[in-house]
Amino acid sequence: MAGHSKWAQIKRKKAAVDAKRGALFTRLVRELTVAARQGGANPDFNPRLRLAIQNARRANMPKDVIERAISKGDSGAEQYTEVMYEGYAPGGVAVLIEAMTDNTNRTVSQLRTLFSRGGGSLATSGAVSYLFVRKGVFTLPAERIPDEERFLEALIEGGAEDVEIGEGTAVITCAFEDFGAVQAVLDRLGIEPEEASLAWVPTSYVQVGWEEAQKAIRLIEQLEDHDDVQKVYHNLAMTDEIAAKYAEAS
Repeated sequence: MAGHSKWAQIKRKKAAVDAKRGALFTRLVRELTVAARQGGANPDFNPRLRLAIQNARRANMPKDVIERAISKGDSGAEQYTEVMYEGYAPGGVAVLIEAMTDNTNRTVSQLRTLFSRGGGSLATSGAVSYLFVRKGVFTLPAERIPDEERFLEALIEGGAEDVEIGEGTAVITCAFEDFGAVQAVLDRLGIEPEEASLAWVPTSYVQVGWEEAQKAIRLIEQLEDHDDVQKVYHNLAMTDEIAAKYAEAS
């Protein structure tokens, strides 16, 4: 998880900007719709929908917007295809992209153009996915932890694999199958995560110089801004130098 908390802390600032321009709500609505379509509209029997609702509420999405998105998915009115794309950013940084689209031909063409213009390349399926593993990831401000020792003990007992408390941010990771158990621990402790997700976490990181890192970050941000993209994962190591320069540039 090296560098993950630095990246998470810096990205919190950008997330606020995303929410203002509606990009975050668009992604959340699509996730609500697809989750309801696949598993039904009752969150008690649909863990994916339950997580989507929690994330929507954390983003202060209005209740009626959440309900409409679920209704569209449950009725089959909205049809999105979930697709995973893989590629390389400058410096050999591996990139995984989760997308939801109503036109896969359009999406892959546009993503290929973004990679090409950004100095990277869109790759074939399986080219970089082996460098990532599916994990549960919880991010929260460190100030929400009242008793760090009790916090860590409870998470270890609940199945957390790693807890990284950085400057202002705590990042908890767990195995895919332990996501619900760790969520239950946080609920019991009365700690609300800022973000909870099932993410693709790198098994190793690539270290590059600032010039290459800047190019890779620019491409990653352009991919994140694409309308059809839900999440972008990468294995760029956020060293102290790169984190500081990135924070200044932001």
